Order: sequence, then structure tokens, then C-alpha cells
Amino acid sequence: MSHNTFGHLFRITTFGESHGPAIGCVVDGCPPGILLTPDDIQGFLDKRKPGQNRFTTQRREADEVKILSGVFEDERSGGPRTTGAPIMLMIENTDQRSKDYSEIRESYRPGHADFTYDAKYGIRDYRGGGRSSARETASRVAGGAVARKVIPNVTIRGAMVQMGPHKIEKKNWDWSEVDRNPFFCPDAKAAAEWEIYLDGIRKSGSSCGAVIEVTASGVPAGWGAPIYAKLDSELAAAMMTINAVKGVEIGDGFASAALTGETNADEIRMRHGKPEFTSNHAGGILGGISSGQDVVVRFAVKPTSSILTARKTVTAKGEDADIITKGRHDPCVGIRAVPVGEAMMAIVLADQFLRHRGQVG
Repeated sequence: MSHNTFGHLFRITTFGESHGPAIGCVVDGCPPGILLTPDDIQGFLDKRKPGQNRFTTQRREADEVKILSGVFEDERSGGPRTTGAPIMLMIENTDQRSKDYSEIRESYRPGHADFTYDAKYGIRDYRGGGRSSARETASRVAGGAVARKVIPNVTIRGAMVQMGPHKIEKKNWDWSEVDRNPFFCPDAKAAAEWEIYLDGIRKSGSSCGAVIEVTASGVPAGWGAPIYAKLDSELAAAMMTINAVKGVEIGDGFASAALTGETNADEIRMRHGKPEFTSNHAGGILGGISSGQDVVVRFAVKPTSSILTARKTVTAKGEDADIITKGRHDPCVGIRAVPVGEAMMAIVLADQFLRHRGQVG
């Protein structure tokens, strides 16, 4: 299986399967001399790990990260520092229940990658989907934590702005609310309504989708390139690699199609001796290059495909069948996609920063 690596100068290569002994990633291209401990990574993994409340899968994984290479400490270093060598991060799987999937080993789950994996490789790991499982995203979050150390002056934050058909009120946006509810929701009123809505979805054995917004503040003007390394195109590609993501937009995105040229233009004035934009419809990116404003990305996550409602399918032998996917699954996989989106934003920005520095000094 090829294409397990993302990035150019700053790259992550993820490994492992949902029900294998471990998952993880190798970070290549991290500059030397950066202080890095497991604690720098663990906090971000704790945001993503399963089993923290009734609204996520009840699979119990500590998601404890181990740094196996690329870091060195002695009496002169003042702590464990990156050496410039590949950094290997490993997370052990401790709560697999492969037997939950034994009944579907011959059937293709609708909405999953079962059919396409079989068509491409002629073999598939039916135990939770193997490499196609969202379990793989823990590796990205670990790699993203390292990326944040490469760009320490950039603040990356994510939030869920829509669950199913229910959107937040932008006027109620409060970043401090994100850590006070299980949905990473910046609107306290919406979070309370979502709790009732998702309880109903969960108890019915169904699922729902979501929209996630990720913002990076402190990105200076100049990162990205105007043609084949556009900052927005690489961010879109990064978000589309996340499991269950079916759409990405930058800034106003699709809503900009309904604007006029006058409304959409982010006007500029001189303030305190430097240019300042009066709006940010462009999401902080102009011509593929960062403008110095907040970089804003949103992505849509489809409903979790594993549901307890019987669906029609076929078997590997070409027979019609009905299927119910048992096991432990998120009723809204978008919840745990928030820290994953943050991680992919960090990885792209770290890569773009190193490429920018390499080109212009």
C-alpha cells in the first residue's frame, strides 16, 4: 500500500491498523534543537481519544504516546531536543474487539471503504477497517503536535460549527466554550441543543454529520506559492485526507458565490503604519499565499457509516444481503475530527513555513 506520507519538507508517514498491536507516525524534516517531550504531544491526543463521554465510541484507549527516536538529551541540551533525525511516535492499541466484526468479514458495509479496498488490493482487514479506520487519525494528531513546535508563534484552534442540520449562532461565538462541552462547540446555547439532538440520534442507532472550522492566527504574510503549492490547495488536500470528510472550503467558501465583487473584496487601509484588512472573506489566503490574516478552513464530515439500522449490501461472493454494523462507533464522528483538523492545519503550516524559509531566507 503506497501513499502513506503527507508533506514535503515537513512530512509525516503513518503506520498501523485499527486492530493491530500499535499505530503511529514517523515525522521527517523536523528541524533540530526543538525541545520535545511526550507531554507536548499527549494533551492533543487526549482531546481526540475515544471513550471520554457517551457521545463518542466507547472503545477505551489511553492513546499514550512514546517517542522512540529523533530526540536526544544530555547535560548540555537542557532537556530532550530534536536532533533533525526522523522522529518515531508510537501509540499502542489496547482495547481491540475484533470479534465484533466477524459477522461482516464477507459483507461490504455501505458507506465504508470495504468494497473499494477489496477491488484495489484483493484483500481487506475487516476488523474495524484496518488502515481505513479513523483510528489512524491519532497518528496525525501526534505528528501535528510536533508541527506546532516548529511554528510556535501560530495559534491553531478548531470548533464544531454545525451538527446535522443544526448550526451555531456566529454572534454567540466564544472560544472559551469549546473546552466546556463534549462537542468542541463555541456556542453554549447550541451545545445544549446538540446534546438533546445527538442523544436521540444515538439511542435510535443512527448517526449524523457535522461541519468543523479550524482557524490559524499569527500566520505571517507570504507563506504558500501562487501555482502548484497554494496554501489553500494544500490545506484542502490535507482536510480531504481525514476520514469521512466530503467537502472543504476556505474563508467564505461556497457562500462567496452569492456575494458581489464589492462585498467579497477584503478592503485594505493603513493602520498603525501597516496594511490592515477590513474583512476576511478570503480566509487569510490571496493567490495561494497567506495575507497575514487568520487562516480559516471549514470541512464537512458525513454521518458515521457504521449504524445499527439494517442496510442493503452484497457479499464478496456476489450475493445480496442485509447488514447491521455492530461494535462501538461514534454517533457523530465529526466530534473527534476537531483535533484532527487542527493537526492537519499544523502539519501544512509547518511544511509551508520551512519551504518559505528555504526559498526566501
